[in-house]
Amino acid sequence: MNPAARDKAASLRARFEAAGAAVIDPAILQPAETLLDLYGEDIRGRAYVTADPGRGEMMLRPDFTVPVVQAHMQGGAEPARYTYSGEVFRRQEADPDRNSEYLQVGFEIFDRTDPAAADAEVFAIFADALAGLPLRAVTGDIGVLMAAVGGLDASAARRAALLRHLWRPRRFRALLDRFSGKTRVPPARAKLLKARDPLDGAAPLVGKRSHDEIAARIETLRADAAQPPLSRDQVALVDAILAVRETAPFALARLRDIAVDMPALTPALDRLEARLDALAARGIDVEALDFEGSYGRTSMEYYDGFVFGFVSDARPDLPPAATGGRYDALTERLGDGQAIPAVGGVIRPDLILALEGGA
Repeated sequence: MNPAARDKAASLRARFEAAGAAVIDPAILQPAETLLDLYGEDIRGRAYVTADPGRGEMMLRPDFTVPVVQAHMQGGAEPARYTYSGEVFRRQEADPDRNSEYLQVGFEIFDRTDPAAADAEVFAIFADALAGLPLRAVTGDIGVLMAAVGGLDASAARRAALLRHLWRPRRFRALLDRFSGKTRVPPARAKLLKARDPLDGAAPLVGKRSHDEIAARIETLRADAAQPPLSRDQVALVDAILAVRETAPFALARLRDIAVDMPALTPALDRLEARLDALAARGIDVEALDFEGSYGRTSMEYYDGFVFGFVSDARPDLPPAATGGRYDALTERLGDGQAIPAVGGVIRPDLILALEGGA
């Protein structure tokens, strides 16, 4: 590991400690069974997993947030601020030139007092740490997209499917097209659903699914096929949200216009407005802050609200130098029903060095 990167990580962690964060150091080897389901599809597919005779399936940590949440929910103080630095590990089969082991330095807040203020605090401390570098801040809000899906005039099963695939843009689009009738039902599926007994005369079962499980899946498909198509107007509203790319105040105004026809957005937009006010109070120039309606859809699947990143337009080959967001629902999943609003982010020291050196 580059000594300069370790020095940069130490200085960043010291900055976060000075802001009131306690140092936390999750183990490099983490229980895979507990954590793999909490990461997005992308990270799950890139995790290093191994078997331990006594502890079962284990994994090299692919990030810090989930282990930090797990530790906090087992008895952390409230409110709490944490910082950490250390290696994370992700396979890079799609891009072998990228490092599979690199340093992250993070800052996390667990505080139910004022979520908008906590969002602003996290963003501002990262913006300050990155000041002077050729980076552009971009923000988004997964909560707005989740509210849009929740407001659709569709069955609970269809809304759940769309929410499950919110972080998979192609699959999400395919579902919208199918639910709205834009995509025709494949002939083989149509024949299957019309059959009186689809399993009559079927080949012997091969694989893990039982006869009853297959029959239940067919009934689920039949129930979905009986649903009326999703309104094209509602699909257009979702598309309009995803297409928003403005500075934050104009984005909020555009989303307020969309909310006239989709009132379910209003609570999420009220939270967005409160966040912008809190950012402005922290000295962030929100008039110049970018907001993208689709931002964060390829990030960690545990984000469920505010998301942000700092990207280099001059170096599109580099990942974001820093990313973060809000993950309230994750605390509930790891807290056995107990939850606390939480937000945080990470910086990559190696990328900062690359930008500082003009590499």
